[in-house]
Amino acid sequence: MLSGISYFLLLGDAVVVTNEDHRVLDINQKFEQETGYLRDDIIGLPTRILKSGYTPLKTYDCMKKLLAEGQSWSGVFINLTKDQSLWHSYCTISPIEIENTKYYVGVFRNLEHISEGIYVSESRKLRIQTEIFRVLAISCEIRDPSIEEHFVRVQQFTSRLIRVHNSKWNLQLTEEYMQHVTNASIMHDIGKSGIPEGILYKPGKLTYYERIIIETHPLIGVDILNKISHELDDDLFQQELQISKTIVEFHHENWDGTGYPHRLKANEIPLEAQVVSLVDVYDALISRRAYKEAWTHEDALAYLQTQKGTKFNEELVESFMEEFLVKADVDIGVV
Repeated sequence: MLSGISYFLLLGDAVVVTNEDHRVLDINQKFEQETGYLRDDIIGLPTRILKSGYTPLKTYDCMKKLLAEGQSWSGVFINLTKDQSLWHSYCTISPIEIENTKYYVGVFRNLEHISEGIYVSESRKLRIQTEIFRVLAISCEIRDPSIEEHFVRVQQFTSRLIRVHNSKWNLQLTEEYMQHVTNASIMHDIGKSGIPEGILYKPGKLTYYERIIIETHPLIGVDILNKISHELDDDLFQQELQISKTIVEFHHENWDGTGYPHRLKANEIPLEAQVVSLVDVYDALISRRAYKEAWTHEDALAYLQTQKGTKFNEELVESFMEEFLVKADVDIGVV
């Protein structure tokens, strides 16, 4: 059946041949070595068994569009091997028609085997992004040596909340987006670096004009990130920077429209800003500050309940309660 295209299986790279339904018809020995799947194990199975969930959906959309048009497609896949390890590969898929039967020939080159400096794996990319964003956030708030603890907690809470919220309300957010939001959340108060210390750490009540100055910090933060974005003109950081700008600008907006700086209301406020707003308030409540003592976990939860539909999205508060009802599971320091 495959005699007309069997020569592709002689290539040095990993090769898989499928039918129009993307079920495996044959593979070569290199494919067995790369994936751990033996020929007899995988023939007849759909190629989706290789999916890891880390390949962006837009990659599949582009692939399907070109193949439907009868064109070849090339791009990067993050697939799974038989033992569930991540397999990063550059793949070319070509439609081949023989005797009125269409086949797809996929040729995979393992990117982990390419010389250092040419390819950055997703795991390494994530570590680079996370560390650089942490350094940027901390460097802009170096006046407060304990601020890093607050930033890290906000990141941890953001990661947990956005995932449970996605699952609880079936939002179908991508893992890529949720990770971007988690990375970006550490930058939420970067604009406070432009606020005078006498106002920022004032132990008593702020005057009207001091409050006005404090409320400029989201816009100061956006200005800082615009400058960083200009200097870091690299695809490695642009998605996180864009989400960071959204979080920085809108994380003090309130669900009922009484927040700042734009008085947005309800779902005019981007989801990532809603999430960070809630966890930022929760962490501020349970932490001791210059102007207040730390609240108990129970008192903080009770406050969040009173703010449903006023300061916060009611569904988001419900998700928070579901995830954090027992305890926060982090060490709380003085911030």
